[in-house]
Amino acid sequence: MGKVLRLLGVMLCLAAGGFVRAETAASDWVVNDQGKVRLISAVTATGDGGTVQLGLEFDLKPDWKIYWRSPGDAGYPPSIDWKGSDNLADAVLSWPAPHRFSISGLETMGYKEQVVLPLVARLAEPGKKLALRAAVDYLTCAVVCVPQHAELSLILPAGPAAASPHAFLIGRFLATVPGDGARQGLSLLSAQANDSGELVVTVAADPPLKQPDLFLERSDQMQFSRPKAHLSQGGHRVTFKTKPVEGTGDVALAEKPVVLTVVDGERGMEAVAGVTPPEPGVRLPRLLAMMGIALLGGLILNLMPCVLPVLSLKILAVVSHGGGEQRKIRVSFLATAAGIILSFLVLAAATATVKLAGAAVGWGIQFQQPLFLCVMIALVTLFAANLFGWFEIPLPQFLGELGSGHGHGMAGPFATGAFATLLATPCTAPFLGTALGFALAHGLPEIFAIFTLLGIGMSLPYLAVAAWPVMAQRLPRPGRWMITVRALLGLLLLGTAAWLVTVLVALLGLQVALLMGGAMALALVLLLLSHRLNWNLRFPVIGATMVVAVALSFVGAAPAADGHKAALKGMWKPFDQAALAAEVAAGHVVFVDVTADWCLTCQVNKQAVVYRGEVAKRLSAPGVTAMQADWTRPNDDIANYLASFGRYGIPFDAVYGPGAPDGVPLPELLSDEAVLQALDQAAKG
Repeated sequence: MGKVLRLLGVMLCLAAGGFVRAETAASDWVVNDQGKVRLISAVTATGDGGTVQLGLEFDLKPDWKIYWRSPGDAGYPPSIDWKGSDNLADAVLSWPAPHRFSISGLETMGYKEQVVLPLVARLAEPGKKLALRAAVDYLTCAVVCVPQHAELSLILPAGPAAASPHAFLIGRFLATVPGDGARQGLSLLSAQANDSGELVVTVAADPPLKQPDLFLERSDQMQFSRPKAHLSQGGHRVTFKTKPVEGTGDVALAEKPVVLTVVDGERGMEAVAGVTPPEPGVRLPRLLAMMGIALLGGLILNLMPCVLPVLSLKILAVVSHGGGEQRKIRVSFLATAAGIILSFLVLAAATATVKLAGAAVGWGIQFQQPLFLCVMIALVTLFAANLFGWFEIPLPQFLGELGSGHGHGMAGPFATGAFATLLATPCTAPFLGTALGFALAHGLPEIFAIFTLLGIGMSLPYLAVAAWPVMAQRLPRPGRWMITVRALLGLLLLGTAAWLVTVLVALLGLQVALLMGGAMALALVLLLLSHRLNWNLRFPVIGATMVVAVALSFVGAAPAADGHKAALKGMWKPFDQAALAAEVAAGHVVFVDVTADWCLTCQVNKQAVVYRGEVAKRLSAPGVTAMQADWTRPNDDIANYLASFGRYGIPFDAVYGPGAPDGVPLPELLSDEAVLQALDQAAKG
């Protein structure tokens, strides 16, 4: 009986000893207001091998994060000092796939909630006890950042290396450490610098990717902008584009290798890649070719639906010179051309500024801003009232006399050119999109060169009249018939104002837009009354109206930004790149339409082609999905999608399918033939 009791006692001691060893596979937690941290081991003892798998476990409170090895624009990663450890030769830290955090324009990488940083400890004397002392420094951040320090200790005795209760947790995070990508179905196809200074990285994937991201590191601390990802081939391929941040890095992009970390959920791949330099000797010829395309695109812009509302200004500019002096005709049309070209240069400067600031750029994006629309509605209404003969706004004397050596000033025609340019920017034209895509994908010299040629192209009709003023001189002299012409042209401008109001309603909501319209109507009444009272009331009334319009635009913009969602007609689904990839992977054909309420050419395309006849029938057929991306409001996802095709303006349409996994972009002006041909091509597979 005594032997039995002694045996039971030994068994209880062994069981107790095993329980203690399991508990000693982890250090005590070090707790603070932001979370807690401890050192854990995957085994209960050192075993016979020369290494031990460990983990540094963080358990963070909601909204708090720690940083990856390359933290990004702020922060610093955890570091460990092993001073005081016994039988430790060295320890190697691994980093699970990070998450990206974008806050107030800053891009940082790290982890939230729970994360284990895997560690491999190499023993100085294999098979013997390992005593670890770890001094851990790390930064926790939420709205504020708090530096932390933790002293951790862990003893692993000599003996068989049985799995500890923490082995699974360490293994789960170890599996998310990016490797060569083979097990995850990821492979690097290329890393190349293009002639605009961008780094273009292409990765193949099987199974397809969903929401991939790319993190870049270089030994000289070169920083990169947030990569833009374009999925193709049903998600089986992704192309990233990014650009080095100015002032970072010691040498050019292609002169040092980069460490690429691709992450898609729990999948990851890490690769060290040399950057292929851009092909030499193609920049100047390509630039010259694009400048020619820009010239042609600017000329064609005069015929686009978006420009038709300002037809009244063009017609009036011609007919008002009937029977006039050739010199005055020439000066007037040169001034209008100068207004157009200078306006394009102003647009180029604004575009360059927005691009340098890191924001999304595009053609016509000013029509996404309520304040701009308010100004344009006011100007168009005033122009229309002027054509009706209700009042005239005298220019300041120095402008009225500018270039008026013989009483014919240039300020009015110059302003007409500038105004026509502003109203011409909502939509693209054939060749215009190609030229803009080239300019906005490159640097400042290309932007200014292309925009200058666009301005020259749009002003060519005016330059032609300036070169041969006899064309305008032979028209009938102005007379009473001009009153009727001015009234008809004023109606065209009122139609333009009404269209701009509908865009404003889409942005701000009906109530705010009605209040704004009431303010402008009141201003117009006051202007008419001032005709009999005091001419000096005109500018104060106009100024007060603009102040009210600005105030209302800010009042309406805030709630509309949260609550407004553009209604999609009938068959349309909201655009989503992940859903697009899934549809193509399922063998479906997808028609993507990027549109906006302010894009007249977009509406013409839909009414003339998309909503009619065989095209409408095909788009509503089984196996075909129609997606619509509404760019009425600023949207970075849509801007990035356009940029992936080298486009920065709308209309833009593309067709995807088994036969066209990368998408078939369609021309700016749609035709039945072009759409049906693309649908047939995409359906083949």
